[in-house]
Amino acid sequence: MRKALSLLNLLFTTIFLCIIALIISPFDGRGNLIHRIARFWASTHIRLGGIEVVTSGLDKITAPPYIFMCNHQSALDIYGLLYSLPLSFRWIAKRQLFLIPLFGWALKRAGHISIDRENPREALKAMDEAARKIRDGMNIIIFPEGTRSRDGSLLPFKKGGFSLALRAMVPIVPVGIVGTSALQPKGSFIPARKGVIYIHIGDPMPLEGMNRSAKGEVMNSVRTSIERLMQKGGSGSDR
Repeated sequence: MRKALSLLNLLFTTIFLCIIALIISPFDGRGNLIHRIARFWASTHIRLGGIEVVTSGLDKITAPPYIFMCNHQSALDIYGLLYSLPLSFRWIAKRQLFLIPLFGWALKRAGHISIDRENPREALKAMDEAARKIRDGMNIIIFPEGTRSRDGSLLPFKKGGFSLALRAMVPIVPVGIVGTSALQPKGSFIPARKGVIYIHIGDPMPLEGMNRSAKGEVMNSVRTSIERLMQKGGSGSDR
């Protein structure tokens, strides 16, 4: 029964809230109202799925804008981040998501950034636009692995997010997410079972004084930080 309710909720709230987002978008230039709708959407999915989210390190988020870089195990990561982070942010997502009727249109109206991985020129333009928006105060979330890990281990990082960070020159905040792959495996639309996920927020990493040649160094530092945060497992809580 719980799984059936979760699936029906996901279907109907996605459609209904996307329509609401599209209606209000002309009056929501910065997309913050749509972000609140997205948080409500995520919270219903989390609660009906029987998921508890335990977050640590929220006290480190004091001077946005930031670029958050997170490991990626499951679609549940997205709901967990929307549910737990107490600030407005936007995703960098693949172009195909923006082509989905209603959902993709709402993503675009909210100001999320589309990346066409098959068109390097358009991808570069999107990165320049994202860097400008970040410097203007927008927080961004990136999954540097570029896809979800099936076994929970950290995959190799893509370089694009680090190029963006060195264009924008705002701090990177590493985030380690634990437990989502077990509760909602890759390919699942709803949680397979009840449980707890842990979101560990690391110390912001300033980029002042670095140039684009430091991309490899920054990437390695972020990877090390995320690995350490993932190793914390179920420890720590700000809730």
